Amino acid sequence: MLIYETIKDLSACVESLKQEGKTIGLLPTMGALHDGHLSLLRRAKEDNDVVICSIFVNPVQFNNEEDLKKYPRDIEADIALLEANECDIVFIPSEDEIYPEPPTEKYNFGELEQVMEGVARPGHFNGVAIIVRRLFDWTKADNAYFGEKDFQQVAIIKDLVRQYSIPVKIVVCPIYRDADGLASSSRNKRLSPEKRALAPKIHQILLNSASCVADLSLSQIKGFVMSDFKMYKDFKVEYFEIVDDVTLQPVMQKGANGVVGCIAVWLDGVRLIDMQRYY
Repeated sequence: MLIYETIKDLSACVESLKQEGKTIGLLPTMGALHDGHLSLLRRAKEDNDVVICSIFVNPVQFNNEEDLKKYPRDIEADIALLEANECDIVFIPSEDEIYPEPPTEKYNFGELEQVMEGVARPGHFNGVAIIVRRLFDWTKADNAYFGEKDFQQVAIIKDLVRQYSIPVKIVVCPIYRDADGLASSSRNKRLSPEKRALAPKIHQILLNSASCVADLSLSQIKGFVMSDFKMYKDFKVEYFEIVDDVTLQPVMQKGANGVVGCIAVWLDGVRLIDMQRYY
């Protein structure tokens, strides 16, 4: 497994791979790797000759300084995990390497960023777009891999690729869940054992609501979810929205388009997100 810390060294390697006609898969991460990341890695290895995993806690996508400070970091464990799972290349740049000057890029994703995470975390998606587009440029990836849990982020990245005609295919992989149903997340490590045992209720409540789709209106389903969370004083729901799976705009009535429920909740001082497809 090759490890690069500079854009120059990574670019030289990528150029050599491209000259050899190799296909490249990119797995962008912020580290604190878990089984969800490994599921993406396995898919990337199936699809490509070479897989590059980037590890960079991107400061410009955090609108909460405390969240940035608390974000889990364990680079040695991450490297060991990637090597054990046969990743080909790891890119581990410093902040100065990525941002020798403060970034000035400004992106506009219209209505896609005016709901849910875009409201809760102002500037977040601009920060995501800055780092992801740079990674696409540096790695010249043929395919890039993202988990469906970050449903809105995936929509934003697809729109970034569309707007700028970036020659990369976005591969969206199913949510990887622990045995008890909790969606895998680096932030799960920050939960106390007691609250970790409670966290699977997020998925359970969403699943229960999905079982009622045939009998309830969408507004009733939303009420069902919100009332269920009120039964657990440890949860604080930041938002729960039922949205069109393409436009991400709130949906009030059932129709022909796909519909998903997206949620952000606080538990034990940790912000967790999840989603549920209704139809």
